[in-house]
Amino acid sequence: MSDPAARSPGPGITGDDITTLRVDAIVNAANEQLQPGGGVCGAIYRAAGPRLHAATDQLGGCPTGEARITPGFNLPARFVIHAVGPRWAGGRNDEPEQLAGAYRSAFALARSNNLSSIAFPAISCGIYGYPVELAAPIALAESQRAIQEQPGLEVILACPDPAVRRAYLRAAGSGPD
Repeated sequence: MSDPAARSPGPGITGDDITTLRVDAIVNAANEQLQPGGGVCGAIYRAAGPRLHAATDQLGGCPTGEARITPGFNLPARFVIHAVGPRWAGGRNDEPEQLAGAYRSAFALARSNNLSSIAFPAISCGIYGYPVELAAPIALAESQRAIQEQPGLEVILACPDPAVRRAYLRAAGSGPD
């Protein structure tokens, strides 16, 4: 029998709606004000119910590249980790490091709250305009790093948009070129 820690599995990539996943935490692609928005953010707030907005109001915002945690309320996930990714500005404003920081901060919250499963959307790839082909390798690298640091951690990258899912699969080396 082989040692499971030696296998070092990577994150799972799924087309599932993140608001339906039964994991310890889902990640919200949040804005700095931690207010309901469009896209994934809006869907999470709608699915969680009005108590999520009340909880994020108490947090006082979150800088780009960081994350905050709240209960999941009406979601199947116990927690929502609100990670603020950067707006794409052509790579001139340290966007790759800010995006990596948002993932690292979310994983740090998962670790400090003893969470064993977490699901991420494609942070910054919606209205923030980050090119998915550039964001996917960052998401995968940070996910792999977290899995190595916390053996047994289940990481899901939820990509319901087929084009986004294909980009993530390509970046993982398991999709069409």
